[in-house]
Amino acid sequence: MIFESFADSLSFFLWSTFIISVVLGAVVNKTNFCTMGAVSDMVNMGDYGRFRAWLLAIATATIGVSILEYMELVNTTDAFPPYRANQLIYIENIIGGILFGIGMTFASGCGNKTLIRIGGGNIKSILVFIIIAIIAYYMTAPFPNSDKTLYSVLFYDWVNPLAISLDSNQDLGAIINEFNASDNTSSLRLIIGLSVAAGMLFYIFKAAEFRSSKDNILGGLVIGLVILTAWYTSSNINVIADDTNYSLSGYYEEWDMLAESDEGKPATGRTLSSQSFTFINPIGQTFGYIKDKFDPALLTFGLISVFGVILGSFLWSLIGRSFRIEWFVDFKDFLNHFVGAILMGFGGVLALGCTIGQGITGMSTLALGSIITFVAIIFGSAMTMKIQYYKIVYEDEASFTKAFITALVDMKLLPSSMRKLDAV
Repeated sequence: MIFESFADSLSFFLWSTFIISVVLGAVVNKTNFCTMGAVSDMVNMGDYGRFRAWLLAIATATIGVSILEYMELVNTTDAFPPYRANQLIYIENIIGGILFGIGMTFASGCGNKTLIRIGGGNIKSILVFIIIAIIAYYMTAPFPNSDKTLYSVLFYDWVNPLAISLDSNQDLGAIINEFNASDNTSSLRLIIGLSVAAGMLFYIFKAAEFRSSKDNILGGLVIGLVILTAWYTSSNINVIADDTNYSLSGYYEEWDMLAESDEGKPATGRTLSSQSFTFINPIGQTFGYIKDKFDPALLTFGLISVFGVILGSFLWSLIGRSFRIEWFVDFKDFLNHFVGAILMGFGGVLALGCTIGQGITGMSTLALGSIITFVAIIFGSAMTMKIQYYKIVYEDEASFTKAFITALVDMKLLPSSMRKLDAV
């Protein structure tokens, strides 16, 4: 996809993103694809259907990325955000993932689900959206008249020194290649990607119940393909200038040499890199976009995807006649969503993504940080559900400490001799 002007290439980039996002929103709404719901089904009912759908999306995207990257048709190494960066921020992945998992449980869904619920008429999710937007924005952007961000004030001094600098990119292929001192990273990435995906597919489809679930199969396949389509599109938009092909980000870096003026120049070049879907940082971008009076220079893949997913969900809710206005049941319901939104805002930025951003997009690159975040999100959500369940069943008898310890015993993280409450 080669264009003769930067404006045309950027327009195609944003419009294609919007169309793909609408499809994503409609399919997620139609199939009830929900990562928080997947964890809830596992913990509360022993039903792994939606979890397998989540894994199917990961496997589908991973297969596509592995093959296309080997063919040099997709670039996930220089992506935004930098999933494969050689600095492993494992503490942020763990803490951010756990906070996000807890937050999405309190707020009835992750960042993507928040957008889906808004499109379906859920006013509670508008509150969640606003809180996430403000926190996510100021986690990376300085406060007014200041050079400080929420991240620099609350996290930088103690988490940054704990990061591990690797001699290679942090994806499994690059790490194993470095360990073997070979020069075959692209082949290793292909072999490992296909092997991991094959293992997932075996686990997914060995369940007869899943094989008969059309919505779960449809959701997993289409969402995985949507992630892959975004990777492919964002990796292959080029501008021809001075008889040379430039990527969008490459053109941006040479703007002063190639462009006649600053008209149409985006606010930043990072967001022009190859990328796929993630939602917490883009929700934060919407706050900046509104704050800066809808400056077109701030339009990005992420920002457009937020609007596209909401619209896709809204359209399907009309088609499926599921659109309905929902409000808080009581003050406790309000407080749960309020706290959950705060935790998702902090956790999603810290962990460099959400259940879609790290849990599918990042996982498709086989980045170690994405794998850590994926596990941490599941742990945070499952632990919270377990605690909530024991608090409901035992009421006053179950203190937080007792419920927490018992939850860890249920999750096989503590010996059964430490159990404080009888299993239910």
